[in-house]
Amino acid sequence: MQREEFVRGVKDGVPTLLGYLSIGFAAGIIEKTAGLSIMEIGLLSILVYAGSAQFIFAGMVSTGGTVTGIITTIFFVNLRHLLLSAALSPYFRQLSSVKNALVGALLTDETFGVAASEAARSNRLNYSWMQGLNLTAYLNWIAANLAGAYLGVWITDPEKFGLDFALPAMFIGLLVLQIMQRKRYVLDAAVGLTAILVGVVCGFFISKSVGVIAATIVAAAVGTVIEKWK
Repeated sequence: MQREEFVRGVKDGVPTLLGYLSIGFAAGIIEKTAGLSIMEIGLLSILVYAGSAQFIFAGMVSTGGTVTGIITTIFFVNLRHLLLSAALSPYFRQLSSVKNALVGALLTDETFGVAASEAARSNRLNYSWMQGLNLTAYLNWIAANLAGAYLGVWITDPEKFGLDFALPAMFIGLLVLQIMQRKRYVLDAAVGLTAILVGVVCGFFISKSVGVIAATIVAAAVGTVIEKWK
């Protein structure tokens, strides 16, 4: 482990900490309201470590969802991590399988965004830098979850404060920032409209869960085809 690179990764992860604190805090409160204990919330944040999955877990637990249904839903929602890891894998090709697994296990949407920017800037990714970035986010997430779980005792109605909207709000913010940076407004508008159309139609005739998956696949395919035609 290269100490200087690790510290640099920690520093590069600092700008994302505020977002992690707010979303993790909200997740802890939602999980506490769903009836989970402090220990269960801690284990959930340590073992699952995925905001969207933990919000889904809390929601399905509170509504009496089955174990199979919870596992299946979380599996499909987090399939995107396969694509995120695959996108960064060329930069860690020389590492052992264990080190690659450690990088992929702690990869999130936010750390992927920071890593992608670093790769675009320097055309390389350092393993120690990546671990510093990932561990900073991971420990911050666990602390935020536990803080929300402790303080969630005094907040019995999270929806009243809009906490259930914390995660969608974060992803909307990330999407807007990416669209503004890319400056490919026509392409992004076409992909967005396709996703909305497919999601609404599938949600109406099949189910909302299938609609989300179908919208993701079809919209991504449309965006790829448009890019190839240019």
